[in-house]
Amino acid sequence: MPAATLSAFTATPSRKSAGPTSFRLTEKFILLLVFSAFITLCFGAIFFLPDSSKLLSGVFFHSSAVETNTRTGTDGGGGGSGSAAGNEEKILAKIRKDHENALVEAKDTLQKHPEEIKQDIQKEKDKLARENAVKDSNSFPPIEYKRPPGTTGREPADPLTKERRAKVKEMMKHAWDSYKRYAWGFNELRPVSKQGHSSNLFGGLKGATIVDALDTLYIMEMYEDFDTATDWVEKNLDFNLNTEVSVFEVNIRFVGGLLSAYYLSGKEVFRKKAVELGERLLPAFKTPTGIPWALLNLKSGIGRNWPWASGGSSILAEYGTLHLEFMHLSKLSGKPEFAQKVMNIRKVLNRLDKPQGLYPNYLNPNSGQWGQHHVSVGGLGDSFYEYLLKAWIMSDKTDEEGKKMYYEALQAIETNLMRKSSGGLTYIAEWKGGLLEHKMGHLTCFAGGMIALGADGAPADKTGHQMEEAAEIARTCHESYARTALKLGPEAFRFDGGVEAIATRQNEKYFILRPEVIETYMYMWRFTHDPKYREWGWEAVQALEQHCRVEGGYSGVRDVYASTPNHDNVQQSFYQAETLKYLYLLFSDDDHLSFEHWVFNTEAHPLPIIKKDEADQPNEVE
Repeated sequence: MPAATLSAFTATPSRKSAGPTSFRLTEKFILLLVFSAFITLCFGAIFFLPDSSKLLSGVFFHSSAVETNTRTGTDGGGGGSGSAAGNEEKILAKIRKDHENALVEAKDTLQKHPEEIKQDIQKEKDKLARENAVKDSNSFPPIEYKRPPGTTGREPADPLTKERRAKVKEMMKHAWDSYKRYAWGFNELRPVSKQGHSSNLFGGLKGATIVDALDTLYIMEMYEDFDTATDWVEKNLDFNLNTEVSVFEVNIRFVGGLLSAYYLSGKEVFRKKAVELGERLLPAFKTPTGIPWALLNLKSGIGRNWPWASGGSSILAEYGTLHLEFMHLSKLSGKPEFAQKVMNIRKVLNRLDKPQGLYPNYLNPNSGQWGQHHVSVGGLGDSFYEYLLKAWIMSDKTDEEGKKMYYEALQAIETNLMRKSSGGLTYIAEWKGGLLEHKMGHLTCFAGGMIALGADGAPADKTGHQMEEAAEIARTCHESYARTALKLGPEAFRFDGGVEAIATRQNEKYFILRPEVIETYMYMWRFTHDPKYREWGWEAVQALEQHCRVEGGYSGVRDVYASTPNHDNVQQSFYQAETLKYLYLLFSDDDHLSFEHWVFNTEAHPLPIIKKDEADQPNEVE
């Protein structure tokens, strides 16, 4: 309690202490408190007024200096006690002046509007940020930006294709405007209830839809929206968070999205944010083998694996889907550590025996041994195979190790997992310790596009065969859509018990706006120009519009076999990053993000091929 308040209470005598003696004691106590308050005020003026360090040196140390100078006659002025007294007067005058200035400054501050105070604070923060940026510039080399070809494309010449492409852009606008209106800054949108949605995949990290949608906005020439998103990234995307995230999801969506936005637009903020986030993910690799953890705290750097993952194992699709982004992080930062981390993953895998040439989905990061012998080209395994192929392509076809690993893995998949149903549908089953489960996931449907993309790198006698396989997988996945009431594909479909390409379990009947089937249509159109792939894509557009579009955006559905949709109330960030982007490119000319210059990461973020003469180092600006 402040001394003044305390003395006020003490000065009021109680009925018991009304005698003369007690009055004198109380009076002494009051005087003592007043004296204490005076001393406190004096010392407060010295310690807390501006230039307090100078005042302290003048008040406490000046007298001894004067004494010394007087004795030796070296006071440098008139000497003697007169000079000392003059100096003391100057010091007291300075104290009074500083005190007056402090009072004026305090009065001015108190009279300021709260908004002005906020602006002053923001100015100080901005100044500090600029100073820190200057300090960090030595460790972050400037590079010369070179925009790769085909970042945007001309209108298709065919009127029908042009109209369909424009429709996809309008769908993107509806999805984006709804997110911006109801969930801005959140990771995703709940379109039915019109509110923001967060996912535990990202912990406290915010803005997944914004970062995921950046390149789609740019590709569709929605530049005003792109600038709005850029401004949010610059001012609000913060990685200094005490939160646990999925390394895989943050890499493919946030790092991939930022890298792609940089390569498309040349805006430096995206390069810096991507590298900063990449550096925060590096502690995930601090395991005995260098196989990264699945989950990481961005602030503490402490990692762990999913509790359900086969005895603490890391997952093939997660640790195997870092390569493309980390190679580009090395190029853009000049730091080889990013590339070294992902190349080490290959070394670990190449030391292991593969059952039947297959890669199990689980690997223990401590022992470096496989977990359960469960193999899938769908969930838990899918994008590992995709990244082997794309690493080779992205390296301007110099990464022979990636190429070899991909084609050997594909051979094992063809032999052990690829089957044909009695109705003539080719599918990729799952392998569990030697036993096949005749189930194919929606996620597995990306494989048609992957196999088509890699067909021209296969031995000459296998190129045609692989293109046939790709076309057959595309047809099977189209059938999984065509055989539902809503003409949207289920999460998984089966080829047993007398059914083909149909989900038989309730927990496999949902559709969450996934892109994999449309992704394969886009690749097959690019490589064959067979018009059926554009027709199949348009069927998907019509189904999305009829059953997933709501007033507040687009929602997944819980049962694609029901006659009317039961919405799940989530607009996934990958809907704008992948599904709508692949539809837009399906109705665009081939030179828009041409395969000659670009590779798509597994979240459909385009990354440029690193040409042979650019592979070793960033294009540093002198």
